[in-house]
Amino acid sequence: MKYGFVKTAAVSPKIRVADTEYNAQETIRLMREAWEKGARIIVFPELGITGYTCSDLFRQDILLEGAQKALQEIVAASKGMDGLFFAGLPLEINGKLYNVAAAYSDGHLLGLVPKAYIPNYSEFYEARHFTAAPVGCTSVTWQDGTTVPFGTDLLFTCKTMPGLKVAAEICEDLWTPNPPSVCHAMHGATVIVNLSASDEVTGKDSYRRDLVKIQSGRLVCGYIYASAGEGESSTDLVFGGHHLIAENGSVLAESERFTNETIYGDLDIERLVGERRHYTTYDVTADPDGYMEITYEMKSADASFDRYVDKAPFVPGRKEEREKRCEEILAIQSMGLKKRMEHTHCKSVVIGISGGLDSTLALLVAARAVDRLNLPRTCITAVTMPCFGTTDRTYNNACELTRRLGAQLREVDIKEAVSIHFRDIGHDSSVHDVTYENSQARERTQILMDVANQTCGMVIGTGDMSELALGWATYNGDHMSMYGVNVSVPKTLVRHLVRYYADTCGDEELSAILLDILDTPVSPELLPPENGTISQKTEDLVGPYELHDFYLYYMLRFGFAPDKIFYLAKQAFAGEYDDEIILKWLKTFMRRFFAQQFKRSCLPDGPKVGTVAVSPRGDLRMPSDACAKLWLDSLEKINLS
Repeated sequence: MKYGFVKTAAVSPKIRVADTEYNAQETIRLMREAWEKGARIIVFPELGITGYTCSDLFRQDILLEGAQKALQEIVAASKGMDGLFFAGLPLEINGKLYNVAAAYSDGHLLGLVPKAYIPNYSEFYEARHFTAAPVGCTSVTWQDGTTVPFGTDLLFTCKTMPGLKVAAEICEDLWTPNPPSVCHAMHGATVIVNLSASDEVTGKDSYRRDLVKIQSGRLVCGYIYASAGEGESSTDLVFGGHHLIAENGSVLAESERFTNETIYGDLDIERLVGERRHYTTYDVTADPDGYMEITYEMKSADASFDRYVDKAPFVPGRKEEREKRCEEILAIQSMGLKKRMEHTHCKSVVIGISGGLDSTLALLVAARAVDRLNLPRTCITAVTMPCFGTTDRTYNNACELTRRLGAQLREVDIKEAVSIHFRDIGHDSSVHDVTYENSQARERTQILMDVANQTCGMVIGTGDMSELALGWATYNGDHMSMYGVNVSVPKTLVRHLVRYYADTCGDEELSAILLDILDTPVSPELLPPENGTISQKTEDLVGPYELHDFYLYYMLRFGFAPDKIFYLAKQAFAGEYDDEIILKWLKTFMRRFFAQQFKRSCLPDGPKVGTVAVSPRGDLRMPSDACAKLWLDSLEKINLS
């Protein structure tokens, strides 16, 4: 696959306990099936060649010999299959029996990884048969006379995909205080595979899921967990075949238990490498320190892309999680403003209220902040400043919203002041250019600053992060304030914050006003209306905010290249936007993002609320004159045919 993705699979054959020939054929069949579907890292369960539940049969030479013969058949059957495969078996080495994960590729046995921690408690009796992994790495002679690395400290490195380094641990290893995967990751492993035989007891699946998810997050890695399923002996235990594929704290795929289902997950190796580079405290040991690195090759597979790509990465999909996120963000915003008001001893806050989404959110945040300070809401001065583009709808919503929240409303009609300014600078008012628009924005900012002086207050900025990313703000106009509460809130999330307030405020009239504001087209209202309705729609000019927020997230959060962002956007917005439209607005985003950095370099203070921010103090330190050529050239190479 392209763009750093690799398709992985966790597979559990329906085995027959101790029937190594049958188990080998089932392993081969499912291995081929997964490989043909594009999987290039394929993991089978612990001791899957014999069955985990053989118990004292592990002492029988015929079973051990059968397991080795079966592995030879499985490895030979992988001839012509690039990628990396793991199968589990018991293996005698130097008179000791080990629980081993065998790694193989394209007809070659690459390495043997023994289990480090042997459980001997509750229903587990492994110490009766198996020896814990020895310290360090050695080599053993395989039946065909080849030398094969043996030890826990093996790294399987893909020569054709930089950054893809795979290491293995086995079942109990993960459940210990110091799993081998920690050391593996610290030595560069970006993917951990776990061959497991974890039996099912009530509630264990939830703990297992959390364990795998958290370990992938702690280690910033991909984690493939393949567990034994149907076919194992049910004398005392039942095995559910609970497979999991996780990446950096998120579960990408999970099997339905008790079905022996094969699951697939597309791991993003570029993302993992980038995340580790981002976290400066992630200490990857440069010295191999006893680790043995084994290389293999993997061609680009023509596989379906099965990974879910969220088209709204800033907005949680589940209602419960979204509501929790909204409440948390409103708390962060209002606490930030509360602290600033306390520190400056200001008596009021001043907000330019337009009847649009951003100023609405800022007013709601201000109401929460003064409530936290036990101040009357009358210390909020909301200033509406109608001019050439103001419509009755937005004007009325601005006034009614202010009254309903209990803030003071002040109206300053700026038409005459702006007209005088046009006369002073010699601008023809019939020319509706950038001067016509920005003069209105700067006049409004001047009024807000002076009203703040009158009321011993501060001006609260209303502009959001999406507008700042695109530079959709008038320099020293709405770009400027004394504290910007929305500075790191993207437009797609602003909508949900206002909606959340509408749904939870308990005031039907206030809710109705907020819902109408949500239904109003996004507009700066700087051009005259047409037939009384908004004529200037922001998204017609700069593109859909849901696309721009998607681009912003993947560019700043993960540092993805433009062509990869385009590829992901196609998956996320399939059926909603044509490829041509996605590419058009992605080019617009890149051009504007680089050209408008000078506005972001001098932003007022404001609270960071998420993992992405554009403030030079919050997250983004970028030269104002950086060149966009590499990014735009990358997009020009995309062939849409």
